[in-house]
Amino acid sequence: MFISNAMAAEPASGASGGYTSLIMMVLFGVVFYFLLIRPQNKRQKEHKSMLASIEKGAEVVTSGGILGKVNKISDNFIVLNVAQGVEMKFQKHAVTATLPEGTIKAINKE
Repeated sequence: MFISNAMAAEPASGASGGYTSLIMMVLFGVVFYFLLIRPQNKRQKEHKSMLASIEKGAEVVTSGGILGKVNKISDNFIVLNVAQGVEMKFQKHAVTATLPEGTIKAINKE
């Protein structure tokens, strides 16, 4: 008698708990998307468009912090003039930012 009553009450609470956990998982997925995935995709698009807009003569910064002026551009590589007579070859995706014209000269005067 006591066992059948206890077993009859279990499925009712378990079914409502299933919906609650499903709603929580969906809510967690939505929060995860808006806080992590969407901003990362936006940064990737901005970086890709910045790389596409780089031209010869532009001043850039690499991921290693090296400043240089672009001498040559290919599909995957970029050649930077980092000092007078010194050229270095980098992978194109290593460029993290473009600088305003004349920034390198202003830094060298300091």
